Amino acid sequence: MKLLAICGATASGKTALAVECAKRLGGEIVSCDALLVYRGLNIGTAKPSAEERGGIPHYMIDVVEPTEKFSVSDFERLALPAVEDIAVRGKVPVLCGGTGFYMNALLYRSGFGQTPASEEIREKYEALAREKGKAYLHAKLEEVDPESAAILHENDVKRVIRALEIFELTGRKKSEQNDRLSARFPFVAVAVNYPREVLYERIGLRVDNMLKEGLVEEVRGLLDRGVPADAQCMQGIGYKEVVDFLKNGDLHSTMSDIIKQNTRNYAKRQLTFFKKMQNLHWLAPESIEREAEEVCKIYDGR
Repeated sequence: MKLLAICGATASGKTALAVECAKRLGGEIVSCDALLVYRGLNIGTAKPSAEERGGIPHYMIDVVEPTEKFSVSDFERLALPAVEDIAVRGKVPVLCGGTGFYMNALLYRSGFGQTPASEEIREKYEALAREKGKAYLHAKLEEVDPESAAILHENDVKRVIRALEIFELTGRKKSEQNDRLSARFPFVAVAVNYPREVLYERIGLRVDNMLKEGLVEEVRGLLDRGVPADAQCMQGIGYKEVVDFLKNGDLHSTMSDIIKQNTRNYAKRQLTFFKKMQNLHWLAPESIEREAEEVCKIYDGR
């Protein structure tokens, strides 16, 4: 079995490319996106419609309620059997998404280095997270290991704590240590390499379209249904800014600019993460058909 991983920055056309490649290779798609797992989060996540999915089965979309917490380990527990089932049926598992740690959870077995665990240290940081919040904990990591903090989302509390634990036990950054990533399966990874200014333009257009399609109304509806403003899913880019807008009544244009800026910053972090991925091939941006043709050549080893 060989997997195909389509990764990269937000707004780089991953979904359309994954669908086209799945059609050509006889594949099925496993989404690796931290927000697509939530039911009811559609506009702000650019969740692919039935038409956009092109008749290709998609997994790990709409699997949990927006009131629930969902971790990388939860994702691995649900998604890994889907990957294995796709392969057993003679199909190609196509991973698609921009949440690097979700994708890595399927591609690799990670040993997190050779630093032993300390229950005492972990409990200390878990208590700190409960008392002062995930953002505070993430800021603590940024002080001692900014490289790890740059690629770890504050919601990934387990790995934030592990990075802090490694630093406290060894005096060395987790980012300086070898995590001994061992591939679960053979795989090929691809990403479309848009020039930075073009990618930012695509991000701006995507945010404008989300607001036109009713992102504010979607968030208001989630809040009205009882989803707490501080729920994990509401910390996603697009959602947290709209929550602040609804709470504080800031100018709509200011909210739009903030979403765009935060999305650009996130895209930078995604690119930093994926540049370190093994077996990654960068594609020049072309039509979906030409990109898919190139991906299939890479996958087949041509």
